[in-house]
Amino acid sequence: MLSIRDCLDYCDLTDDEVALIAEHEGIPEAAAAQIACGMVQTREGVLVLTGYMQDLIEEASRRGDVDWAERAKSICARFMADHPTAH
Repeated sequence: MLSIRDCLDYCDLTDDEVALIAEHEGIPEAAAAQIACGMVQTREGVLVLTGYMQDLIEEASRRGDVDWAERAKSICARFMADHPTAH
């Protein structure tokens, strides 16, 4: 059985990226890691994951949580740099 770390290392995802995906979907990080590992293998999946992160940035901005919005922006920017596609 693969560990979360195995999934993250295989997919080149960070703990922070998985945490954002888990928050967006309302699921445990272990489940988010497994789902994201599959999604990050396709252009469409990368675009969906980027959208999840952007949703969280917008939500944080709407509620006035500037610190969380900036942190999420930083995480999203790294994800986009690590997984380039036509964003």
